[in-house]
Amino acid sequence: MKRAYVVEDIRRAEAPLLEAGVPLMDQAAYALAGAVIRHLRESGVRIPGSTALALVGAGHNGGDALFAAAYLARRGMSVVALCHGMVYEEGHRAALRAGVRVVTEPSSEELIHAGAAAGVWLDGLLGIGSRGALREPLATWVRTLTALRESSAAEPYVVAVDVPSGVGVDDGTLPGAVLKADATVTMGAAKRALYLPPACHVAGQIIEVPLGFERYLPATPALASLMDSDVRDLWMVPGPHDHKYTRGVLGVLAGSQTYPGAGILCVGAARSMGVGMIRYRGTVRGIVERYPDVVRAEGKVQAWTIGSGLDDLRDASRILQDAVAHSIPVVLDATAIELVHHDDVPSTVVITPHEGELASLLQARGESLSRDDIHQAPARAARLAATLTGATVVLKGAVTVIAGPHGPLYVQGGAPAWLATAGAGDVLAGIMGALLASHGDEIASWGEGRGLPAQLAAAACHVHAVAAWIAARSTPSAHLLLPSVETSDLSRRNYRDHHDGAARGSAHCCGCAHASAIGALSPRLLSGESQLAAPTHAGSLGQPITACDVITALRDAIFRILNPQF
Repeated sequence: MKRAYVVEDIRRAEAPLLEAGVPLMDQAAYALAGAVIRHLRESGVRIPGSTALALVGAGHNGGDALFAAAYLARRGMSVVALCHGMVYEEGHRAALRAGVRVVTEPSSEELIHAGAAAGVWLDGLLGIGSRGALREPLATWVRTLTALRESSAAEPYVVAVDVPSGVGVDDGTLPGAVLKADATVTMGAAKRALYLPPACHVAGQIIEVPLGFERYLPATPALASLMDSDVRDLWMVPGPHDHKYTRGVLGVLAGSQTYPGAGILCVGAARSMGVGMIRYRGTVRGIVERYPDVVRAEGKVQAWTIGSGLDDLRDASRILQDAVAHSIPVVLDATAIELVHHDDVPSTVVITPHEGELASLLQARGESLSRDDIHQAPARAARLAATLTGATVVLKGAVTVIAGPHGPLYVQGGAPAWLATAGAGDVLAGIMGALLASHGDEIASWGEGRGLPAQLAAAACHVHAVAAWIAARSTPSAHLLLPSVETSDLSRRNYRDHHDGAARGSAHCCGCAHASAIGALSPRLLSGESQLAAPTHAGSLGQPITACDVITALRDAIFRILNPQF
């Protein structure tokens, strides 16, 4: 599971180490410089003679950038630091000693010249304590540099310190100008903006640098993103004593004469998930002929999926009321979301709106949020809807946000853009209902969700994305399904070895030279989590897919998730 935290959690966790005098800034800067060196080496660029620009603000991130600039200068790089405000004094001195050219409050011409000359930019303009849009002159800096970058034949590689400058650190919004990063080196633990849309789209590759305060973070993160291992933990794998009723019975009310395909897709996806039985209560002719194992008779149901392709909600309303009365989990999709426009429900009811459907729901609840408002701040909108209705809200998008009335947010992304196709939501509703059915008796015995519906909804989104990727034969398109760079060797062992050596007189220390150590670092990718198997051709764009293709790929996706050894 990937975890992210709000600023308050980070501040509390790092306080004991700062009070003990642990040099967190020097460790962070060392890791930041190591990330730059790694990029240059992988790009086949000689480090001596390469150019870098450090953008330095008054916060701790600016101090990280200054110390990193000093490390890079001692590796033979030509480094310029452009500073605004009262920058970190020790970092300023270290940069000057290392030969960094430091310019305070640069002119527009100096900004453009330094940006155009540098192959790497370090963004340390703002720290995690910043709020709101960038103020002047930094807003102009960022707009000028963004225009310069977009017009350059060879764009610079931008590395953000902790978070890209200009993002809403806790809510993931983009309130104004923002410097888009190719990589973000985040210190100690990820911040929510790195996973929440729209800010996650400007963060690039996320490189987490453990600094030792992780043990002081809350046991429950503010945000989580499920991976293969988490889905495996939630999967009800049948044993020798299981039968169709213990494996989960899903009731499906989906499809109509107007939209028969929605019912077929929803049922087809649920069947591929391995539920014990599907009871179909819709009106689409031919579903039983197409899927002879589907049962039309009434009987025991452990979860419901309702709404995909419906044009009449009378039966849906009756089923929902009965399910809520018996604590049976329900997925409400498409038009069935209207059933919670005015009536409150428990968190065992999972609604799956896109932005337009959520705007209609919130407006019905007296909130004047437009579709564009929701697009700009999806996490806030999803949590608001969950609080107002009591439901678990799955706000669908390129990065899907899942919110219950309480507990952490979940975000799931990584599907290829080819998944934006008719019927994809019907398939997701079937997947989600099947997972809820497999845990239906457990949820019913509690009489409430206890956060499990949100977890299962996140798991369904992950399975959906993996299947879409397999169907499209493409490389995952969002960083949320890609492994982060593990930099523990960089930030702890090698840092410690360097300082131990310095104590013995064998090297310089603190703000001086990590030259040989940085050059030897080799951050590794997280292993043991297959997530998505490598494509035949790395970086392939893949091919167009349909919702039917995703259903066909589901069994392969499940196999890959449940059998990581293959």
